[in-house]
Amino acid sequence: MSVATTILSIFLLILIIYILLIVKQLKSINTQLDKRLCENTRQPLNIELFNKTLNKLTSNINRCLKLEEQRRLDSINEQKQFKELISNISHDLRTPLTSIKGYQQLLERTELDNEQLKILHTAQKSTDELGNLIERFFEYSYLITAKVQPTLEKINISNLIVECILSYIGILEEKNINVNINETPPIYVLGDKNMLIRIIENLLNNCSKYSLGNIDIKIEAQQNAKVIFSNPINPDVNINIDKLFHRFYTADSTRNKSTGLGLSIVEFLVKQMNGNVGAYLDNTNNTISIFFEIPLFK
Repeated sequence: MSVATTILSIFLLILIIYILLIVKQLKSINTQLDKRLCENTRQPLNIELFNKTLNKLTSNINRCLKLEEQRRLDSINEQKQFKELISNISHDLRTPLTSIKGYQQLLERTELDNEQLKILHTAQKSTDELGNLIERFFEYSYLITAKVQPTLEKINISNLIVECILSYIGILEEKNINVNINETPPIYVLGDKNMLIRIIENLLNNCSKYSLGNIDIKIEAQQNAKVIFSNPINPDVNINIDKLFHRFYTADSTRNKSTGLGLSIVEFLVKQMNGNVGAYLDNTNNTISIFFEIPLFK
């Protein structure tokens, strides 16, 4: 074997060892990244000082990870402050509103002519609407800040919907709205009763506000229990289905009557019970259908 061949062999051997060490360090980086993801740790990457390029790469990865972690913490802190701000505002609004209602009641006991009484009743109606909006706002802020955990139990969803309709019958009769519900065998779900009552009442409230006719409720049992609320709507109202459950979204023609929080609360509560929500339009019949799904009790 010539000297050149020997040198070449040694060089190839060194090169192979060098490549194997590089691969080993790359595997170490990959293993540490996997560990961070699987165990949700904040441990920085660490490798032996062998290759300057790899060392610099690891250093840059650590800097990026640290920066992302700081951004995550800042985001959590900002969200917490924002939620606390919403909660405080919604709570503080109750005090002056209570005073306004008190003064209105005192004014109503005084001698007023018909025109003054009409104006007062209009003001009282607006005050009541504002009170309802504040309550809805407070409810939503409480839900997102308190991190309420559902108490899951076996519930007959069909019976619960009927109970909610009966408790809501006064408002529905006042607006001359009938509720048609399909008859099904008992359907049992795994859910939180109080959350389900809120969901159903919010959907009934939403339907009663914007329906141009009767409300149809359909209950299905497939992979999950599915409850569908359908009602006719004004064809001139432009509804963006994709944004229907977004906070503060309302159709343009009703923007001055609602905060749009009702359906956001529905979505939040349904997801707390491992369910999902959705909606679709039927332009042929000018109807909108809003549904929620939650797991069946098995």
